[in-house]
Amino acid sequence: MQVQGAKAAKTVEKLAGPPIYDLKYYWCDWFEIAGIPVLISRTGWTAVQGFEINILDPDRGTELWDAVFAAGEEFDIRPVAPVEARRIEAGIMNWGSDMTLQDTALHIMGFEHLVEDQPQDYIGKAALESLKASGVDRKLVGVEWSGDELPAELTWFWPVVREGKPVGKVTDAIWSPRLEKNIGYAWVPIDLAEPGNRLQVESEHGPLEVSTAAIPFIDPRKEVPAATLREG
Repeated sequence: MQVQGAKAAKTVEKLAGPPIYDLKYYWCDWFEIAGIPVLISRTGWTAVQGFEINILDPDRGTELWDAVFAAGEEFDIRPVAPVEARRIEAGIMNWGSDMTLQDTALHIMGFEHLVEDQPQDYIGKAALESLKASGVDRKLVGVEWSGDELPAELTWFWPVVREGKPVGKVTDAIWSPRLEKNIGYAWVPIDLAEPGNRLQVESEHGPLEVSTAAIPFIDPRKEVPAATLREG
């Protein structure tokens, strides 16, 4: 369960106590909510301020849900589905569609720094160091275009074509009200990975011309989700 925003933070404080504010961005700790053991983390699907509450006893999911919404009633919290536009704006990937086991951090724009040079050994070190030295042949990058708003996320991967031949695919795309344009992710050959390249895409709505863009689209330093949550 994700709880996001100032009202959500007050709700979680009410349930688990002020120690939740000791959690730094991407930290986690054990808590209890209404006697239910949970793991609370300072993470989220949309890169805004908030928490994720992970239940440790799946048989008590309904109890946890009811406890959270009872505590949040005075703050007028509401259940919503994940906001995909915010996820893509923030450069958060969806495992299984945007990336798979066939890909590494070196293949994804903005993730390259995760493959650090270090003396310690780890599983896959030799393969990653070799790949880092030789370079990757493809990259997951941002894409953007203006025009008609996408009515919803794409329902299948859209081919990226060059000279009439598929060379990649768009894995996700959606209209961003904040940026006032359509944005998404695409796998492209490495020679097309720099921001500003024009791509031809065969979408379910007809042919599109899109531009490659840097990931993330906003807040590259993650200052928003990492900011302090306590008010006053």
